[in-house]
Amino acid sequence: MKFSLKNKTAIVTGGGSGIGKAISKTLAEQGAHIHILELHIDNANITKSEIEANGGSADVHQCNVANQLEVVEVINAISEKGIINILINNAGIAHIGNVENTPEADLDRVYSVNVKGVYNCIFAAIPHMKKNGGVILNMASIASSVGLSDRFAYSMSKGAALTMTYSVAKDYLAYGIRCNCMSPARIHTPFVDGFLKNNYPGKEEEMFEKLSKTQPIGRMGLPQEVADLALYLCSDEASFITGTDFPIDGGFIKLNG
Repeated sequence: MKFSLKNKTAIVTGGGSGIGKAISKTLAEQGAHIHILELHIDNANITKSEIEANGGSADVHQCNVANQLEVVEVINAISEKGIINILINNAGIAHIGNVENTPEADLDRVYSVNVKGVYNCIFAAIPHMKKNGGVILNMASIASSVGLSDRFAYSMSKGAALTMTYSVAKDYLAYGIRCNCMSPARIHTPFVDGFLKNNYPGKEEEMFEKLSKTQPIGRMGLPQEVADLALYLCSDEASFITGTDFPIDGGFIKLNG
C-alpha cells in the first residue's frame, strides 16, 4: 500500500482540531500510532475517539508547547514506548496587527507558541530521532514568503518556522532525518468560522466569500487537503525530499498580482 505508515509513531502538536485533527486522523488511517500533544485536552480526546472508532490508535498528552520542560518530559515518555518516526509541528496561534498596533505582550505570546513551540519540540525529539532517522514536518504559511497586511507578528513567527526547517534539514542530513514544511493559504477550519462570527456578525457569508476569493483558485483549502500533503511528506515515498517548503495555497504565492 502506497503511503503506508504501518508500525510508525507520529507526534502531532495541536492535533485536536482543524488541520491538526485532519492530519492526526489521516496518518492514523495509514497505520501510524498517533501521539496528540494538545493544550485543550477535550478536543484531543474527541480526535482520539474518532481515530479509534476507525480502527486506528492514538494517545493524548496535555502539553503546552511553549513550555520546554513539559515538552521534553512528554516526548521523553513517548520515546520510552518505542521509536519516534514522525514529528509534526502544527500547533500555532494567529494574530492581527501591524508593527505599530502589536503590543509587546502579543508579540511574546505569538513567539512563544509559533516559534519557541516549534523549537521546543524539535529540541526534545532530535536526540531520539538521531538514533533511527525520521521525519520532521513544520507548519509554515504563505506569510512566510509574501507580505500580508496586518499580520506582522504572525508573519514573523511563520518566517521563523520556514528558516528553522532549512537549518534542521541541513544539520541532520547525516542522521537520516528529513525536515520539510508546508505553507497553507486560507484553510476552512472551525477557527475561520469563529473568526467570522466574532468579527463580522450578520455578514459571515459575505466575508467568507471575500476571503475565499483571495486565493486565485477561488476557494479556501480544506484541512483534508493539507493532511494529504502531510501524509505524502511523512511517507517513505517522499524519502528524496528534505529542506523544502511546500505551498498549498490555491495559487496565492505565484499567481496573485
